[in-house]
Amino acid sequence: MSPEEKTEGEPRPASDAPLPGGNFRLFIQKLGYQALISMGMIDNPITQSRSSNLDQAQSVIDDLMMLRDKTQGNLQPDEQEHIDKVVNDLQRHFVTLRQKAGPN
Repeated sequence: MSPEEKTEGEPRPASDAPLPGGNFRLFIQKLGYQALISMGMIDNPITQSRSSNLDQAQSVIDDLMMLRDKTQGNLQPDEQEHIDKVVNDLQRHFVTLRQKAGPN
């Protein structure tokens, strides 16, 4: 039976589900999760644990800021609001964690 022929209540393997792509908000969200994992704020889905790598988090935040700058004027209003919010929230969390970590 092909995936199209399966009934609605029948479970489908994950391999049958379409992969999301081409969605700007989802792309930004994925990068945001990478930063949160790097800051140790959420569990790494691979290791099921938390660890902090602030240099890696800073790199992801820098990438998001570059992307925001390069796409300025080319986004839908909701996309612009989303990337602004994600970047601002990540920067706020990063500064708090960096202050707690103290000087290197």
